Amino acid sequence: MEDFLEVGQIVNSYGIKGFFKVVPFTDDITRFDNLKNIYIEKNKKMEKVEIEEVKYQKNLVLLKIKGIDDINDTEQYKNCYLKIERKDAVELPEDTYFIADLIGIEVYTNQGELLGNIVDIFPTGSNDVYVVKDELGKQILLPAIGEVIENVNVKERKMIVKLIPGLV
Repeated sequence: MEDFLEVGQIVNSYGIKGFFKVVPFTDDITRFDNLKNIYIEKNKKMEKVEIEEVKYQKNLVLLKIKGIDDINDTEQYKNCYLKIERKDAVELPEDTYFIADLIGIEVYTNQGELLGNIVDIFPTGSNDVYVVKDELGKQILLPAIGEVIENVNVKERKMIVKLIPGLV
């Protein structure tokens, strides 16, 4: 499992006082209110920074980092990812998982056939869809619903699914 979880991406600067415009990767964007520190990943290196102020604009987070005080300081961080330590992550409800924990997991049918690995996950509104790819590059789209997903074992990196008519 990953030690750090992505919670957003800096997409631009905001204003002239050094705010970042952040696209959040979390279901509850107000969770930024509870963070004191965050890590900025830049050039595959992690920099721990202190959050000074958080604001919201539509579905975006406006983040002010201590020591970054003008628009010129923000430019070097454009497109960088924001991460938190796993210990700072929110508690998830049962049968809910972090995307980072599902990417790469092996997917088997309830008959024991390996379908491939999860390579991507995208939301559809009512449920997520898991993109499973086999070693030949064939993709299967699996809805993340109870009648399809029978078991998920993050520690063993294994998922068991029931293929319902029309999926394959």
